[in-house]
Amino acid sequence: MPDHVSAFSRSSAVMGMGAAFLAMVTARAYALPPAVPPASVPTTAGAPHVTPVSDPVRLPAPGHDTPDSFADLAARLLPAVVNVSTTEMVRPGEEDDDGDEGDNSPQIPNFPEGSPFEKFFHDFMNRQNSPNAPPRKMQALGSGFIIDPSGIVVTNNHVVRNAEQITVTLQDNTVLKAHLLGHDDRTDLAVLKVDSPKPLPAVPFGDSDHARVGDWVLAIGNPFGLSGTVTAGIISSRGRNIEQGPYDDFIQTDAPINKGNSGGPLFNLHGDVIGINTAIFSPSGGSIGIGFAIPSAEAQGIIEQLRKHGKVSRGWIGVRIQDVTQDIADGLGLKSAHGALIAGVEAKGPAAVAHLQTGDVILTLDGKDIDGRALPRLVAQLPAGSVAHLGILRHDHPMNVAITIGALPEEKTDKADGKPAQKAPATGSMAVAGLGFTVGAIDDIARQKYNMAEGQKGVVVTGVTDDSPAAERGLRNGDVITEVQQTAVNTPAELKHQIDLVRGQHRRTVLFLVQNSDGLRWVPFPLTEAGAHSD
Repeated sequence: MPDHVSAFSRSSAVMGMGAAFLAMVTARAYALPPAVPPASVPTTAGAPHVTPVSDPVRLPAPGHDTPDSFADLAARLLPAVVNVSTTEMVRPGEEDDDGDEGDNSPQIPNFPEGSPFEKFFHDFMNRQNSPNAPPRKMQALGSGFIIDPSGIVVTNNHVVRNAEQITVTLQDNTVLKAHLLGHDDRTDLAVLKVDSPKPLPAVPFGDSDHARVGDWVLAIGNPFGLSGTVTAGIISSRGRNIEQGPYDDFIQTDAPINKGNSGGPLFNLHGDVIGINTAIFSPSGGSIGIGFAIPSAEAQGIIEQLRKHGKVSRGWIGVRIQDVTQDIADGLGLKSAHGALIAGVEAKGPAAVAHLQTGDVILTLDGKDIDGRALPRLVAQLPAGSVAHLGILRHDHPMNVAITIGALPEEKTDKADGKPAQKAPATGSMAVAGLGFTVGAIDDIARQKYNMAEGQKGVVVTGVTDDSPAAERGLRNGDVITEVQQTAVNTPAELKHQIDLVRGQHRRTVLFLVQNSDGLRWVPFPLTEAGAHSD
């Protein structure tokens, strides 16, 4: 089984006649995309003061790397960590949204072929999955922690998503009904509220921005339904991007966390929450010492918005961006690979109003250096209506642009159908020697053949050679090249002319702006001495 990143499981035990077996219900990792108005200080303005459960734990003396014991710290923190249990009705034919690799349903034990037990379980599973079977109740478990004595609980969105009933179990086995205040798919966070006749033990958030690689951390949660499990480790890395969303900035830890730890806290040695455990990297679903937590600096702002409004508002500037790789930097003549390259500008969006252009390289945001991966997260933290200042590079000329931040629109679910692949190059096409593809003019025949919109500009890719630079970079028949080196091209001759100009400048890379059903992207190609020729 290949390695994969998976969110923590929501598990249940299913008993059968003749054997007992365990069915673990796994969940997708989120990151998502895909962020948050963070709090740069340990407490959020306006939030109630949280009184520690007991006296702070005694830290190691100077010069000591390892504490003598985590017992005092664990005893202080355990009462504020809860089990989150959900109930969901699953109808035949419906797939669990939290499904990961593999089948979520119970697996038939390996009975001898033709034995009565094999037939029994085969018939049983067929009845369970029959379209006429009645809906069945599925229970799942996760973790959470109390951040306010009034009963505010933080957990992961994937733990409670689609739940019809949510209950929270405290360390003393008190069971409380919970209702969902709000959830955020992009960061996989959710906030619950429970009603208790007395104030509940709560834990404060810490400042994750000052947590360092190598610092000790504790994880507390409900792995595999084993409540109150405490594990220790260190911060293994910071700023991890696991390709789960546009706002990935995870803390990586080797503190053992498993399925069921999802939504549980990651503590520093002061007893402050610096992360919310959300995903693991594992080939088998068990801990191999690589887990990921949402930093508290990112989570606090999201949690406050969910408490107050039930949803999250994010900043937006309306651009499609790429990280500047070394190949792209070479093509643009940049000294180093940094910044965010604009691959598209949303019509009537904030960037369009500020006259940003495709091909601009955003180097700074409010005076701070940025890259393509960090820009969406940093912009999302800015409130709509505020003014930000971008340092950009346009055709080798530095510029400063003021831009008014907009509100991120709701996600669009509709997506254009992919263009049909075509194998044979069109008549009159031009081969770009050394790059492995051919292009042709966009005429009525091309528009019909590749299902293009009226008024489409550029040149169309009519053929891609296997194992060529074009194939390696994902170029496909029907893709449209709209710009070469930030200059618009509308005929194969214009494309050839721009490539020749770049060769004349002795650059090693040429940049094409490519448009397809997924949108716009900049594609760097290595240059050779070969030229383009017409068929």
